[in-house]
This record gives sequence, structure tokens and C-alpha cells, in this order.
Amino acid sequence: MLEFFLIGALIGMFLMRRKQRKLSLDAELQELIASAGRTKESAEEIRAFLLRVIADERNEIESFNDSQLAEAKRIIEKIGPGAFFWMTHIATQLAFLSAAQINGIPTNVNAELDGAATAEDVVRIVVQV
Repeated sequence: MLEFFLIGALIGMFLMRRKQRKLSLDAELQELIASAGRTKESAEEIRAFLLRVIADERNEIESFNDSQLAEAKRIIEKIGPGAFFWMTHIATQLAFLSAAQINGIPTNVNAELDGAATAEDVVRIVVQV
């Protein structure tokens, strides 16, 4: 009689553990999905900021104005140091692109744009979301 009780308890513990493991995997999957969504949202926000800075430059709006600095601060506070690093990485890619252009080296951006391009077009290709 005691043996049946112990076997039943053992089977019950096994089934509970299996159910908890499944819930744990579901929670991990949900976190991965949410993290990917936040990453895409952050990338789109940084790209929009870069495009706004280009538009301000084109419209001869003062650089480093209070509005631009406030938005940059908000992005860095929201996204963290990754935002600063990503913007620096984009600037580095654009510098390499400019150097290749000056030196007559074809790039994938040349191939994608096929001739004439605007600064906005280049940012859309370099900063892919």
C-alpha cells in the first residue's frame, strides 16, 4: 500500500516538473519575441532620428539645437549605451562608404541605389531594420 502511494507521488512530481519546464520555455520564448520587438523599435527610432537630422541640415536648421539634443537624450535614456554605440557604428559605416566612394571602390550601396542617391537613401540602406 505504501509502495503505491510512493509511486503515485513520484509520478505526480515527474508530471509537475514536466509542466513547469514547459511553462519556463514558454516564458523564455515570449521574452525573446519581446526583445526582438524592442530591438526593431529601437532601430527604427534611431533611423528616424538620423533622417530628422539630415532633414534639419538640408533645411538649414541650426545643428545641436535644443530640440535635437532633447531627442538624442531621450533616445539614449530609453535605449541606453547601445544607442550611442549604434549611432557611432552607423557613422563609421558611412565614413567607410565615403572613403570607398572617393577611392572609386564599388560598394553594395552603389549596387542598391544604382546611380543617384540622397543622404536619406543611403541611411535607409545602411541602417536596415
